[in-house]
Amino acid sequence: MRKIITISRQFGAGGGELGRRIAQALELPFYDKDLILRTAMASSTLSPEQVRRWDERVPTTFGLTQSLFDFYNRPLSDKLWEAQVKAIREIADKESCIIVGRNADYILREFDHCLHVFVHADFEWRVDRMHGLMPDTPMDKLRANVKAVDKARNAYCTHYTGRHYADATNYDLTLCTSRLGIDAALAHILHAAEHI
Repeated sequence: MRKIITISRQFGAGGGELGRRIAQALELPFYDKDLILRTAMASSTLSPEQVRRWDERVPTTFGLTQSLFDFYNRPLSDKLWEAQVKAIREIADKESCIIVGRNADYILREFDHCLHVFVHADFEWRVDRMHGLMPDTPMDKLRANVKAVDKARNAYCTHYTGRHYADATNYDLTLCTSRLGIDAALAHILHAAEHI
């Protein structure tokens, strides 16, 4: 039976690292940014450059005067959302895997063989962790970036799913990496994965 683990995360909380380590431990394919390219390939109207530009952003040009039924006139990010949904479902239909981000928890909410995880951490812990990864970036800029990415992810999630991405009721398991640490969070996820 297939096993699919989706990981949603606050910026800097370690969700990407956890996804890679889970994939390695379970010997499963890992999809993160490379999913963007799959999304572009799944759409005949989007190039990889367009997909990267619009990744996880809410359309700014969406207005009441725009027809919701005219596919070719919709904002590019609406086309991207549909291509992304198609790509994620196609992956989940054929193989076990780990998917980080992209609202995969929502897209695969009807799949029985999934474990949906949310990784979060205290704000300053996330800033310190990002500082360790990008030591040349000033701390005030890192703080602003962490806030901006969290805000953009939440807006994107709310726009396309109608849900708040940090709502624990959307997930099977939520983990605070600033309290548990990455290693303990990994152990919890791997234990939970045994039961899907």
